[in-house]
Amino acid sequence: MKFGETFTEYLRGEEEWFLEKCRHVEYKKLKKVLKKCKTTCNTTRSDDEHINSSATLSDSCQCQSCPWCDEMFFAELMKEVSDIAGFFKSRVRHLLHIHVATGMQRYMMRLRRCFADEKQALVEEGQILIQYITMNAIAIRKILKKYDKVHGSDNGKNFKLKMRAERIELLHSPWLIELGAFYLNSGLDKVGNFKNSFGRVSCENLNEDQPMMKLTLPNTTELEFDLTCAICLETVFNPYALKCGHIFCKVCACSAASVMIFQGVKAAPQCSKCPICREVGVYAEAVHMIELHLLLKIRCKEYWKERVMGERSEMVKQSKMFWNEQTIHMIGY
Repeated sequence: MKFGETFTEYLRGEEEWFLEKCRHVEYKKLKKVLKKCKTTCNTTRSDDEHINSSATLSDSCQCQSCPWCDEMFFAELMKEVSDIAGFFKSRVRHLLHIHVATGMQRYMMRLRRCFADEKQALVEEGQILIQYITMNAIAIRKILKKYDKVHGSDNGKNFKLKMRAERIELLHSPWLIELGAFYLNSGLDKVGNFKNSFGRVSCENLNEDQPMMKLTLPNTTELEFDLTCAICLETVFNPYALKCGHIFCKVCACSAASVMIFQGVKAAPQCSKCPICREVGVYAEAVHMIELHLLLKIRCKEYWKERVMGERSEMVKQSKMFWNEQTIHMIGY
């Protein structure tokens, strides 16, 4: 079965009620744009080469920059990708917020579980979101490959780089790591019924060298996420993912941005740069990876306790220093 048919079948499948509420790649529409471009360009070339009877038509457009596609294809695809990334982020955030609820919300959740299996509903939504992001990522990869084949260009590859620069590359989202951690925290890696639909997730060497999360998506695509903090060179603790996608411990990120731990990562000045890629302005939209932190707490208890004590000690030390400086500033001694 061709991917176009598979994608159409997915859109009309059991999750149709969910997909009606969200944006997806208009795969067939984009293919029609490419087909029209191919037909138009080949017709033009046929007219131009009519004099030369030995000339043969090529299957590709042979134009590195196509006005028709540049106007219709990339603009539409960029809007779709942005909408998909935004929807995925908001739904995963909502799902995980419910899973790690605290206070009154946690009490209400437990009360609701007396009448309905709330955990089962969260797991099912997680499955749907994994399938949603996987199918759309494949559709984008296929249509860009088709574009390069039709035009004989590298513009499709360049568009992938543009998506990465815009931080909307679907399979490199920190929210995908959070979903993987949610999978492990829910114990689904031990339940056979969920392995095929959710994919497979595993974490190796969490408190040792080269900690890694491996995520195998339903289409057998394998992703690896390095969980080593590039500053302290240990497994990330109380992790934050900056807008650029790099993950650091909270203490390390605050130190790199020259802010106090109790002030938080998002208090970093706008001019602060990522310690790895040196991009500016990546702290304001940092993502606190609560599920990943919870995973470390569950699976590496001794390491987690050691890091908690270290972070608290450093935070108390910085707090004392900060308030001493404020006192001196206010009263002069």
